[in-house]
Amino acid sequence: MIVLGLDPGLETTGWGVIRAAGTSLAPIASGTVRTRPADPLCARLAALFGGLEAVLAAHAPAAAAVEETFVNQNPRSTLKLGQARGVVLLAAARLGVAVGQYPPATVKKCVVGVGSADKAQVRAMVRVLLPGARPESDDAADALAVAITHAHHLQSARRIAA
Repeated sequence: MIVLGLDPGLETTGWGVIRAAGTSLAPIASGTVRTRPADPLCARLAALFGGLEAVLAAHAPAAAAVEETFVNQNPRSTLKLGQARGVVLLAAARLGVAVGQYPPATVKKCVVGVGSADKAQVRAMVRVLLPGARPESDDAADALAVAITHAHHLQSARRIAA
């Protein structure tokens, strides 16, 4: 099964694609979709949507997962992040892909073993869990971590159902 993980952001959205076969995970691709801060908000959201549509079309995932929004102290930043997250969810939903959602602490706990892990720890464990993965940024590493989390949760759900 091809699983897409997404780490939403208005300036940079990370994405990571893995192949999950039973308990075996393998990296396929990862990257970022970037928008230009100087552009109007609507143009940035449209660029984000277009970039994600290209990723979805190129990799045809059977499942996707998104990191949930955390609340900043700055309400304007939180609102912009929420709008970007809405675009991320819409892009996956338009192609009929089921989308899981996980809080950042759940992703960190699943990948690192500690819900308060820092970005360097997440990136290091992504490389351990996905040999050959070389995420270009922390956002791409976070997205791969979200994909790993979703793959593990899907595997557990299948075992429980059986």
